[in-house]
Amino acid sequence: MANTQNVERSELSVALAPCRSAVISLTVFSMFANVLMLTGPLFMLQVYDRVLTSGSMPTLMALAILAAVLYGLYGFLEFVRSRLLVRIGRIFDESLRGRVFDAVALQSFRSGGKRSEALGDLQTIRLFLQGNGPIAFLDMPWAPIYLAIIFAMHAMLGWLALIAGVVLTIIAILTEQATRRHAAEAQKAIGHAGAQADQCRSQIEAATILGMLGRLRDRWAHTQDEALASHMLASDRSGLLTTLSRTLRLVFQSAVLGLGAYLALRREVSPGVMIAASIIMARALAPIETAVSQWPQFQSFRRSWHRLKRFLADVPKSRPRMELPRPSGKLAVENLSAFLPGVEKPLVGNVSFNLEQGGGLGIIGPTGAGKSTLARALVGAWPLTRGTVRLDGATPDQWDPDVLGRSIGYLSQESELFDGTIAENISRFELSPDPKAIVEAAQQADIHALVLAMPDGYNTVIGQGGRRLSAGQRQRLGLARALYGSPSLVVLDEPNANLDSNGEMALVRAIAGVRERGGTVIVIAHRPSAIGALDKLMVLSEGKVAAFGPKDEILAKVLARPVDSGGRPGGLTVVAEAKGA
Repeated sequence: MANTQNVERSELSVALAPCRSAVISLTVFSMFANVLMLTGPLFMLQVYDRVLTSGSMPTLMALAILAAVLYGLYGFLEFVRSRLLVRIGRIFDESLRGRVFDAVALQSFRSGGKRSEALGDLQTIRLFLQGNGPIAFLDMPWAPIYLAIIFAMHAMLGWLALIAGVVLTIIAILTEQATRRHAAEAQKAIGHAGAQADQCRSQIEAATILGMLGRLRDRWAHTQDEALASHMLASDRSGLLTTLSRTLRLVFQSAVLGLGAYLALRREVSPGVMIAASIIMARALAPIETAVSQWPQFQSFRRSWHRLKRFLADVPKSRPRMELPRPSGKLAVENLSAFLPGVEKPLVGNVSFNLEQGGGLGIIGPTGAGKSTLARALVGAWPLTRGTVRLDGATPDQWDPDVLGRSIGYLSQESELFDGTIAENISRFELSPDPKAIVEAAQQADIHALVLAMPDGYNTVIGQGGRRLSAGQRQRLGLARALYGSPSLVVLDEPNANLDSNGEMALVRAIAGVRERGGTVIVIAHRPSAIGALDKLMVLSEGKVAAFGPKDEILAKVLARPVDSGGRPGGLTVVAEAKGA
């Protein structure tokens, strides 16, 4: 645990280190700004005690000019303070956002797409750092100095100002205690509602067609109501105490003015002291009042800060890896098993096989046999696995993920695409992609002519998830992306599910082309045409390897006996069709 805490502190310290000079400058400017805040009360003190008693116009002019200069300097310092806060927030965000994004991606990958609040927490921290909260906390240490000045004017005035400060501080503490639990509940409910809305947006087609939209809306609205109820309760309590704090400050300010007038009538202080003490006390209480009004934002900042620290500690920063040569495509799998979290029985168990460079493996079997799970485990996309997968003798964790990713081509059943142009999706969003390689990949996937027929060609924006394309177009575009850059290992999961006969012929040619250039291909198939250009075949049944070997030999063996243990040849139709491939 101690090591974890050290990791948390050191990582956030690294993020804050570039802000150190700005924070020091902000503190120094705050010191001078608070000193210059005495300009008003001192000016009033001199006007009442000198100018009005002496009737000297030159003295009034000199004081007015001096006050104007000091106010101008104060305004400049306040402007600089606000600019420094904006830059501190930006520096902190820029220092940490890449790390947080990578950690969110890794955590989502490990948890199967679980939503994370880390990016929102980073934004909350940045917004607080750029707001009025830090100014209030920097000004608060000056409150005792202002109180000391009031005490120097008269003890009774000082005690009244001190009582006012204590009362407002108690209100600040009550605000924190009264809103903490409800604010946390509201934040949790808002996150839950956001997750439901995201899920609905991602599945909007099915929700609309199946008539589920209204029920999903009601479900989301119920969660949103819970969030709003907690937020309203926290806001009501915070608003009540904030209003009370603001009202009491005005009351105390008038009380000091009245007490000063009483003392002036008794000749214990001058009229100037009466006015100056009122202004100074207002300045002494202003940071406390601001802190009370900023308390909900501070609570959000504090929760986000600790949550982000825990999150970064739970998702350690990846260590630099030595660069390995580009893999040739030799694949060795030993006792590979894939699990669901909390489930002891594996979805895929003890799978072992070897593929030489240029090899081609088809994986078939009945629905639910674990074919897609095995495909994801082979490319490192399944979070919970046992056993080893080695590409050219190296396990995936020995490679930098971005470097290894350029040597792997993967097409899932969903053909996930991203908002951007066709060229960007094919090139995997490389900063400086090779146009020739983009066109070659599109031609291999037989989508080049289709792309050219679009209004903007390769610059056509496809929208989030490729919603502007048909299912077949998305699948062929995903295949082009998988083939981009001539990867050493290509894994295709149901690549012909949405293809017509021409698309299937292009797929077979693409698979054969990968093998001809020395790449290794693994194809998950329900339809037989996809395995025509492969030389090995694996049959999965209930997550286990039922047969593996040369394609024709395995087909002959499997056709001679049932696949499953129930006496019915589950998946045998697929195998029989594959025989013709």
